[in-house]
Amino acid sequence: MKILNLVKKALELVFRPIQENALFFVMMYALGCISSWVTLPDFKGAHLYTNLYQELFLDIYIVCLLLTLLPRAIRHWVRLLFSVVAYVVAAIDAYCFIKYGSTITPTMLLLVAETDSREAGEFLSACLSMDTLLSNVGWILLLAVLHILLRLSSSFHLFPPLGEFRRRFLTHLPLAGGLFTIALLTWSTIVCWHNKVVTHTLLTRQTIGEVEHELTRHDRAILYQPIHRLVFSIYANSLTAQQLKTLIATKDKAQVDSCSFRSPHIVLVIGESYGRHHSQQYGYFMPTTPRQIAREKSGQLIRFSDVIAPWNLTSFVFKYLFSMHVVGEEGEWCDYPLFPQLFRKAGYEVTFLTNQFLPKPREAVYDFSGGFFLNNPELSEAMFDKRNRKTHPFDESLLKDYDKLHEGESTVHPQLTIFHLLGQHLSYRSRCPRNRRHFSADDYAESRRELNKKHRGILADYDNACLYNDSVVDLICQRFEQEDALVIYMPDHGEECYEGKRGIVCRNHAAAIDYDLAHFEFEIPFWIWCSKSYIQHHPDLYRQMEAAKDRRFMTDALPHLLLYLGGIASPSYHEEYNVLSPRYNEQRPRILKNTTNYDSLSPPHQTH
Repeated sequence: MKILNLVKKALELVFRPIQENALFFVMMYALGCISSWVTLPDFKGAHLYTNLYQELFLDIYIVCLLLTLLPRAIRHWVRLLFSVVAYVVAAIDAYCFIKYGSTITPTMLLLVAETDSREAGEFLSACLSMDTLLSNVGWILLLAVLHILLRLSSSFHLFPPLGEFRRRFLTHLPLAGGLFTIALLTWSTIVCWHNKVVTHTLLTRQTIGEVEHELTRHDRAILYQPIHRLVFSIYANSLTAQQLKTLIATKDKAQVDSCSFRSPHIVLVIGESYGRHHSQQYGYFMPTTPRQIAREKSGQLIRFSDVIAPWNLTSFVFKYLFSMHVVGEEGEWCDYPLFPQLFRKAGYEVTFLTNQFLPKPREAVYDFSGGFFLNNPELSEAMFDKRNRKTHPFDESLLKDYDKLHEGESTVHPQLTIFHLLGQHLSYRSRCPRNRRHFSADDYAESRRELNKKHRGILADYDNACLYNDSVVDLICQRFEQEDALVIYMPDHGEECYEGKRGIVCRNHAAAIDYDLAHFEFEIPFWIWCSKSYIQHHPDLYRQMEAAKDRRFMTDALPHLLLYLGGIASPSYHEEYNVLSPRYNEQRPRILKNTTNYDSLSPPHQTH
């Protein structure tokens, strides 16, 4: 009998969090379900989070358990505050999904922080407009109204029969409810444990780069509720704020001793997702780079044969690419000056044209991570004189942006111009205008028999993007043919598109780096094109480029090459990282993702 009483008491204790917060529990569970339903993307294959209902039960039970630990007088107000926050965040999340096609993101939070009172008022008016109320946001607002009515009916006994039913139901339910709760909690904990672990890992990373890398894992955390997405966005912004603080402090310490303006116009073109194994210049079997090959045959384009990227993630590459820090040095990338700051401080006019890193509400965390320091107002002003304000479907439109920004200029200043292309970024079919598509699935019927027609079609789309990219970089060279200018081209990292028998599209971020992964995802095309005027006026530099074209190089050291080409003397410049220098350290270890020495890897059939 005593044991039965203990069991009965235990079951009552298990059920008490639900019993004492019954209305709150039911309404919050309904809110969680509705929030997931109304933000489900409307495309084929979209589905709810697999463990939505189980994890939602577990989360709300934990909240109710914590509420029961509070004194009743305080519990009421905490519950009210939590409900208000939950409804407001859910409504904003649903509104953002309807308005911008995305739920709450770190960039949205950043844009909110930069919003003035007028813009905030306009946003609030839009949220309360009839169109919004009649959209899926209305379901959340309707639930909130129902919650209020039920709360009032309970507090003021507006509907006695309902109150009596609720009292009798909860009074006789504890034993059965306790058993049911234990069963559900056990099941929910088992199926949701992994997501809880990886979510904890995500929210305890030390840098925004580490956070991004966690999100590239195939078993990454699922932030399945609006409140989770808000917490993550706040956390991501707090991490970037720390690095921004360091970068701003470093900016004020950046030093330029002198500048000879050795190269009057330096043009850096940063491509996207392009491994050299898909470049005809580097031996690819399809004609993807006819214009670049023609320029190389003219003698004006110098192709480098052994260049790799330090990471296979755009955001990581950009941090190393813009910072004077190189892999292996002490400290973090944000502890060092950004090279455009040094160019601007030296007297160069710096123009930045990006077709990717402009802040947008629906921006993914990867773009947020890569572009946050470029879009910070204080750092942007320190780095750039001019920059574009909108992105385009296709990269060639960046040249129109350049012309508009420099329209009517009579005085030519020494210039650094940076083009950041969309290149061959997923999805490949969207990276080439329809009327410029040259390859089709049938073109690979013999050469890639192991692929089915769908996969050959994806391969054709990628190669069409490569061919279109060839035309874009050629247009950029054309634009500066009459100037004393040079153009450096490099993509941020490589890309896989059914290479060999790997069956991979895009990149395999979670895998350990072996030879094949390094070959396909880190090896990149790299070349320097010089105008005829540049070759004529700088024959020594041209000869240095020719002499360096077969040296081992990793693009984290590119800023040191750029400073040398600009004739900028600075304590941040180190000759051993400048690939053109006779003192260049070609034996410097090329460490991929801060873990693997690229030059120690061997093809599968070879051993040391």
